[in-house]
Amino acid sequence: MVVATPIGNLGDLSPRAVEALGAADAIACEDTRRTRKLLAHAGVKAPTLITVNDHTEARQVRSVLARIERGERVAVVSDAGTPGISDPGERLVASASAAGLAVEVVPGASAAISALVVSGLPTGRFVFEGFLPRKGSGRGERIDTLRDEQRTAILYEAPHRVRHTVAELADALGPLRRVAVVRELTKLHEEIWRGTLAGAVDHLGEREPRGEYVLVLGGAAPPAAPSDDDVTEALRSRLAAGEDKKTATAEVAKQLRVPKRTVYEIATRL
Repeated sequence: MVVATPIGNLGDLSPRAVEALGAADAIACEDTRRTRKLLAHAGVKAPTLITVNDHTEARQVRSVLARIERGERVAVVSDAGTPGISDPGERLVASASAAGLAVEVVPGASAAISALVVSGLPTGRFVFEGFLPRKGSGRGERIDTLRDEQRTAILYEAPHRVRHTVAELADALGPLRRVAVVRELTKLHEEIWRGTLAGAVDHLGEREPRGEYVLVLGGAAPPAAPSDDDVTEALRSRLAAGEDKKTATAEVAKQLRVPKRTVYEIATRL
C-alpha cells in the first residue's frame, strides 16, 4: 500500500493514512528515524521498518514482495509526500504490479500538485520534470525541451542549486518566462514568490536560499501561425526539388500545419 505522508505540517496526515500505517506488518521507508517520529506523532506502534531509499530500493524489491506474497500488509512511505514522485517507491510498485500483486494507494500531500495549484499559472495541462540532472548533456537536453513546452512545468530543486538552476533557465528560456518559486510548503517559513525568471534571479540573490524548492514554470507562447510567404517559400523549395504540385501541397500543409486548401490556393498562384 502506497501511503502519502505530510510534506511539512504533520496535521496533514489523514485518518486513513494513520489507519493504514497502524495495520501494516511492515513499513518500507526512506529514513527509519523520520518514520518513527511520524508514527509517534500519529500514536502508531512501529512495526518492522525496512529502509528503502535511492540506494537500496533495487535490492530490497524482492524481500518486500516476498512479504506481500506471504500475506503481510506492507506500507510504502517516503520522508515527505507521495512515494514514487522523485522519491523511492516507483520500482516497488512496478515490480508488485508485474507480479500480479494488489497495490493500493492512500492519497495525500504532494509538493508538486500543491505548488502548482498555488502558483497562479495554468493548471489544465502540466508536466512534471522533477529534479534536473546535475550536469552533463542530459541537463542541457532537459532544459532545451522546456524552451518550447507550452504546458506548465514543475521542477524540484535543492537550496544549494536553486540559484544556478533559475539563472540557467532564464538564459535558456528567456528572462520574461513566468515562474512561481515555492519554498517550504506547509511549513513555518512557507514562501510563494511569483514573477519572471529574471525577477526570480534577483529574488534568490537577496538572501541565502533555504529549504526545499518547487519551481513552477509558465508554458511557452504558441508559435506564430505561418504566413503566406512562409507557405510560398516552402512550396517553391519542394517544387524546385522536383516534387509535383499535389505532393508538395500535401507535404507543406502537414509540415506547417496549415489547411491543405490554403496551401493549394497559394500553389495555384505560383
